[in-house]
Amino acid sequence: MKKKLLALILAGVMTLSLAACGGTKEAPAAEEKPAETEAPAETPAAQTYKVGICQLAPHPALDAATQGFMDALNEALPGQVEFDNQNAAGESATCATIVNGFVSANVDLIMANATPALQAAVAATSDIPVLGTSVTEYGVALGIKDFSGTVGTNVSGTSDLAPLDQQAAMVKEWFPEAKTVGLLYCSAEANSQYQVDTVQAELEKLGITCTQYPFSDTNDMASVTQKAADNSDVIYVPTDNTCANNAGIIDNICRPAGIPIIAGEEGICGGCGVATLSISYYDLGVATGKMAAKILTGEANIAEMPIEYAPQFTKKYNEAICTDLGLTAPVGYEVIA
Repeated sequence: MKKKLLALILAGVMTLSLAACGGTKEAPAAEEKPAETEAPAETPAAQTYKVGICQLAPHPALDAATQGFMDALNEALPGQVEFDNQNAAGESATCATIVNGFVSANVDLIMANATPALQAAVAATSDIPVLGTSVTEYGVALGIKDFSGTVGTNVSGTSDLAPLDQQAAMVKEWFPEAKTVGLLYCSAEANSQYQVDTVQAELEKLGITCTQYPFSDTNDMASVTQKAADNSDVIYVPTDNTCANNAGIIDNICRPAGIPIIAGEEGICGGCGVATLSISYYDLGVATGKMAAKILTGEANIAEMPIEYAPQFTKKYNEAICTDLGLTAPVGYEVIA
């Protein structure tokens, strides 16, 4: 009986031992799934802009300003600017057609190269930013009385105004015996009138008699130039777009007559003048392009941007015409290349 009881006890102990061993066996590990790889985020496309350029006429000064503008804007916003570059071939009415096309195309900015182009752009839009360049005096061009230097609307830009008192002084420096100066310009250009009025006042302070010789367009340009050459010791030509675009007409009349011309800018001087106090129109265009980049990117508000002026001026002379007229440049003048 005791042996039977002992056997039952041992059997129970073995059963519990096996159960304990079965309870400690680890469950098979769950199969791990590979981690999902996130797709790389797409780089946002750079903002692109469309800029319309209206240039009044093809001549070296305006060409240089346009090139400087485009170079500066391409450098600031590489690959982001599409230019629509159009030339009005000297016709103010064509400027209006060009800028109205820009407005219809909803360009992001208009660059107006020369006063008639600026006036056309201002008449065409009050919303699209308009930057002028090769514009002498914005208050005169836009009819703003007591102009403070900031237009305050959708318009700003750069001015090609050189110190007119210093240009007047050049007449005395080159031709100390001169008694009469003819002021030759296109009456259709408001900024030309401003320049000759200012230069006349400065020359009269120097005891020189001045006569203005305005012409309305190229139809009467030659006859008026001939009259000026017949009655003047020296002729002064301001930064006048019509004169610049037709410098050959002026030169063909004045050089054979032995009448020297002091010019308002290098392009005109290179075509018909003996000397000028001029700016770099390329640099002026660069300054305009930098302004455009700030406007397009929202860094600056055009309504708060004052008109910018050329930082430096250079005395230059036309070696070929000086040689023909037997003139020697004073010290400090550079040859026009």
